[in-house]
Amino acid sequence: MSTDAEAGRRALVAANLTRFRRVAAERPDLKAASVAVCLLPAPEGEVLLITRRAPGLRAHAGQWALPGGRRDPGESIEAAALRELREETGVRASDGDVLGILDDYVTRSGYVITPVVVWASSDQDQLEGPAGEVTQVFQIPLADIDVEPSFIQIPETDAPVIRLPLFDRFVHAPTAAIIYQFCQVALHGRELRVSHFEAPVFLWR
Repeated sequence: MSTDAEAGRRALVAANLTRFRRVAAERPDLKAASVAVCLLPAPEGEVLLITRRAPGLRAHAGQWALPGGRRDPGESIEAAALRELREETGVRASDGDVLGILDDYVTRSGYVITPVVVWASSDQDQLEGPAGEVTQVFQIPLADIDVEPSFIQIPETDAPVIRLPLFDRFVHAPTAAIIYQFCQVALHGRELRVSHFEAPVFLWR
């Protein structure tokens, strides 16, 4: 059962996302994907779900990632995010748990990623995903990801490369850019764009 404080925080996030003027990427030539920026209530406050990709994957093995993947033909942005959330973490959420949508992020690997903000209930079974895709599902306190990122320059691009610290390593774009925009928009009510932030070269393929 949610508390009044939790209900108030959920309402604030929903209101901030309602006011946000989302920017979509009109790129029908690229593959469409959805990711879930999923919040779960916890005793000390809400947590963000983030996965660690399995080491045997062909692309981006071992990287931090939000639950998500390519949309099926005819599948809506929201439906794909909820399906991927269930498949990769075990969290079952419904249309009513969707609070809003952030800006599209175009990757160098040929995807248009659309982030969907989901506030799921705390009544969930053990969080886990398929062993071939997800090593572990982490519940990260919002205070640990609501931080200023670092930016570096690399010879291959003039755009800043964004990095968010997490545990003993960094979260890179697109995940880092999406989380940063989520924190600024949904938690603080600021209108911030992140589509120009780059990933390191090893994530371009």
